[in-house]
Amino acid sequence: QVQLVESGGGLVQAGGSLRLSCATSGRTFSSSSMGWFRQAPGMEREFVAAIMWIIGSTLYADSVKGRFTISRDKAKDTVYLQMNSLKPEDTAVYYCAARARYELSGVPEAYDYWGQGTQVTVSS
Repeated sequence: QVQLVESGGGLVQAGGSLRLSCATSGRTFSSSSMGWFRQAPGMEREFVAAIMWIIGSTLYADSVKGRFTISRDKAKDTVYLQMNSLKPEDTAVYYCAARARYELSGVPEAYDYWGQGTQVTVSS
């Protein structure tokens, strides 16, 4: 049973920064990848970033490239999303996801496990 627990969400002004954390357990780290998605009210779930657990290769949505950084700490079984230069349009519930395959994916349906989500609100 894979468990994912997000933390670090909150309220921040436009231009500010926030770091989200995703604590994981029960994963097969040798053959998996992790991702962050976000969903605003009435909108579809949108890909943000993904990372290969073993080698650290990353994939970013165009909307966040250059502003957000995904990383992982193998010793702590934790994935992070560093969010800089935040914009009001970044406001959403952010979800951590785990995929039981090595390859990166930006498609929500490709992921097998999901956290409960953490709210990020960016004020103008």
